[in-house]
Order: sequence, then structure tokens, then C-alpha cells
Amino acid sequence: MINGENTEWDNLSYNEKNHQLYLKQKELLQNLLEHKAISQMQYNKSLSDLTEKMKINS
Repeated sequence: MINGENTEWDNLSYNEKNHQLYLKQKELLQNLLEHKAISQMQYNKSLSDLTEKMKINS
């Protein structure tokens, strides 16, 4: 991580960091789906579990 990015990350609240992590994990799941590494059913289940565990309101 670049120094500027690290400083920006440090200034985020817990909820903001949690949301950024959620978005990165969601993007990873989307990439796996696009490359057919997981099925649509696996994607849906994983995204649902991720959203529930991280208490994200989508």
C-alpha cells in the first residue's frame, strides 16, 4: 500500500473499513464467477453469507 493510501485507510472508521473490505470481497467473488471458477449458485450463497456475516445492508 502506498503511504497516501495507508494514511487514508487509517482515517476510516471501523464501519467504513468494513464496507471497503466487503466491496473487495464482493469484487473477488464476481471475478471468480466471471472466470467460471465458481457457479452462479456458489456466488449467490457466498455473497449472501458475506453480506450477513459483515452485517451489510444491501
